[in-house]
Amino acid sequence: MKKIYCDIKKCLGCGSCEIACAVEHSRSKTLDIAIKEELLPIKRRKAQFIDKGRAISTGCHHCEDAACVTACMSAAMYKDKKTGQTMHDADKCIGCWMCIMSCPFGALTRERQEKVIVKCDLCPDRDVLALPAGRPACVEACHTKALFLGTLEEFKVRT
Repeated sequence: MKKIYCDIKKCLGCGSCEIACAVEHSRSKTLDIAIKEELLPIKRRKAQFIDKGRAISTGCHHCEDAACVTACMSAAMYKDKKTGQTMHDADKCIGCWMCIMSCPFGALTRERQEKVIVKCDLCPDRDVLALPAGRPACVEACHTKALFLGTLEEFKVRT
């Protein structure tokens, strides 16, 4: 399965991935308008420093055996059988936050107004899993090319 990987030797923790993610998930899809939207768009990635001089950009790992799916009482979190992607059905979400508490990577966050979670969805509007050249907004925005969409094997070869 394709996932987003981060090469911590290249990540600067600049936050470009966070901004690109929030803009991609805004109504307007443009930064100058997105920052003025009534409900500000929510990022699904987190760029942070992990120790002196090293940073990482993290989002949903789309785990094979996802703890968030197991913890979800309403079956709002589930695995897509075709892609292996960890998905979220907002209509089923009851806002209990069990998925957030169970994620070992801290990759899920909540949308306060609707009381549902938000997570990396691999930019479905960009159809990145179907198009060979398609890239999630965060990968496209990464100036140092620290973010990579592909399989683990492809990522190992690249780094």
